[in-house]
Amino acid sequence: MGNAVTYRSVDVDGLNVFYREAGAKDARAVLLLHGFPSAGHMFRDLIPLLADQYRVIAPDLTGFGQSDMPSRDEFDYTFDNIAKVIDRFTEVIGLQRFAVYVFDYGAPTGLRLAVAHPERIVAIISQNGNAYDEGLSDGWTPIRAYWEDPSEANREALRAFLAPETTIWQYTHGTADAASVSPDGYTLDNYYLARPGADDIQLDLFGDYKSNVALYPAFQEYFRTHTPPFLAVWGRNDPFFLPEGAQAFTRDNPNAEVQLFDTGHFALETHADEIAEAIRGFLGKIEF
Repeated sequence: MGNAVTYRSVDVDGLNVFYREAGAKDARAVLLLHGFPSAGHMFRDLIPLLADQYRVIAPDLTGFGQSDMPSRDEFDYTFDNIAKVIDRFTEVIGLQRFAVYVFDYGAPTGLRLAVAHPERIVAIISQNGNAYDEGLSDGWTPIRAYWEDPSEANREALRAFLAPETTIWQYTHGTADAASVSPDGYTLDNYYLARPGADDIQLDLFGDYKSNVALYPAFQEYFRTHTPPFLAVWGRNDPFFLPEGAQAFTRDNPNAEVQLFDTGHFALETHADEIAEAIRGFLGKIEF
């Protein structure tokens, strides 16, 4: 296969999961888990930079990208359920032991896998993927209001997060030059967000994000107990996940390293080369 990226779908207990893959089948595996409101295409620049040494796999989460987006009557959109699908996905495609790269929503997804199967996760790379209260900025205030009072008014107030201009802002805020950010990623994200029914699915996930915060103590206990090799590569100007959240990993895990980059939430849009270099140096020290 070499460095060429292939695009496949696989049936996971009746749900179609789309994924990108590159690298030799027998190479050490790295699972890339995307965040809101994106899909596996957010890794389009990173995958070729790792595929010469690693088997790199980037699935689209259920309800995102090219994976199935069942109706809310057919699938309960919670992070527990999304993680269960990805857990089974790894089994279906034959991943045994692997490193996991988590970003945004990918963090509570991947960390659920790590807690459930610590023997399978050989290393974790977190790019603006949070597991500490101090990592949550004031930008979460309207979402927290919905957690505390799931009224229709509080739910409707969150629709601003789904607006096309908000997606663009998420990509460009905190970058040194907005013109350095390709429109490809946010344009595709906005296309997927505009699909019928996608808005209420995303609002359901905003509401369920409180389940991730409730699991922070369990995630932190996992770090203390298993001390996995851990690399935080963080856009320091992220409006949602603060650098304090990156530094906090070192409190519970002596094997945690932190590298901050002068960019925003979608750090790969501007710093894919630098992050790939950090990952290669980090994973190069690990036997798996």
